[in-house]
Amino acid sequence: MNKILTTAVAFAGLILSINCSAQLAVKPGNTKIAYMGRVKTSADSTSFYWPGSSATINFVGTGVKASMRSLHEAGYYYAIVDGDAAKAYKFGADSSRKEFVLASGLTAGKHTLQLYKLSNNTSEDIFYGFSIDGDAKLLDRAKLPKRKIEFYGNSITAGHGVDVPPGMKETGAPEYFNNYYTYAALTARHFQAQYSCIARSGIGIMVSWFPEIMPEIYNRLDPTDPSSQWDFAKYTPDVVVLNLFQNDYWLVNNPNHEQFKRRFGSTKPSEEFIINAYQNFVASIRSKYPKAQIICALGNMNATEPGSKFPGYIEQAVARLKDDRIHTCFFPYKNTGGHPNKAEQQRMADQLISFIDKTVKW
Repeated sequence: MNKILTTAVAFAGLILSINCSAQLAVKPGNTKIAYMGRVKTSADSTSFYWPGSSATINFVGTGVKASMRSLHEAGYYYAIVDGDAAKAYKFGADSSRKEFVLASGLTAGKHTLQLYKLSNNTSEDIFYGFSIDGDAKLLDRAKLPKRKIEFYGNSITAGHGVDVPPGMKETGAPEYFNNYYTYAALTARHFQAQYSCIARSGIGIMVSWFPEIMPEIYNRLDPTDPSSQWDFAKYTPDVVVLNLFQNDYWLVNNPNHEQFKRRFGSTKPSEEFIINAYQNFVASIRSKYPKAQIICALGNMNATEPGSKFPGYIEQAVARLKDDRIHTCFFPYKNTGGHPNKAEQQRMADQLISFIDKTVKW
């Protein structure tokens, strides 16, 4: 082989190598990314706070990476390719900025990737963008469903313990949260609805296991920042589901807990106080969403066990509001240890789906 031919072959090989390794950078502020949930987006980064928040892209390419880090604690995610959650890649981001391979070896043609937050709202997960491998192209923004649903809840709704292996004791570690398989997310997907989830493990309406209560954070973008106010005009749900009072149920009978003392002093709240607290929170939701159907749920942990007065408190609060678009739906006590697992979450979803089918005209 002569010198000229050798040089030409080497140059061609270099060009081929460059083409094969080419990547398309997609910044977080790109308008072709479809976000769901309360997220803070700029040109260079997006912050995910709440469980169930997501980012979806349509693209042509052989693989996708994402650059991320997480503040406060690790944040856990699914990367779901072409809607196949059974093959979802679960990963966790920590305080170090890293590039994660979300998908590789994809066939030629069009694909969809959803980046979905699984864990609690106690991490701020910062997303710096995607890179798409191969002969890459970012396609038009995914169309979001017309229907919209929003959930306000505690650990049950957030997905606490859904991924705890059988026989293992719950620890509350972020890697065992899985919002994707909660009754809330399952219900939203069943109705092909946009999904917003405002939930934190341990939170209550009157008292929580920590200083904040839901009436103090429900209107925030960043749940840790009182000045970070959410613009409710950005998302107007058709259906709102509240599943709160489980932590109140535990803590109002725990006078030695520091948050009981902080909220109530040395005296257990009266039944009237409890009913008013729930009524006032529902009224605040109604003030944000005048036309929404509101479902006041409770369960499936021991706030709905036999003898519990808390379903009755909710019924009385709803009755006082005199609003025929506010309903109650209680999940039976599961009577098993720990938080609801996937099967128990699915049973809750089945009940809620049936209730919505009978009650709501979308």
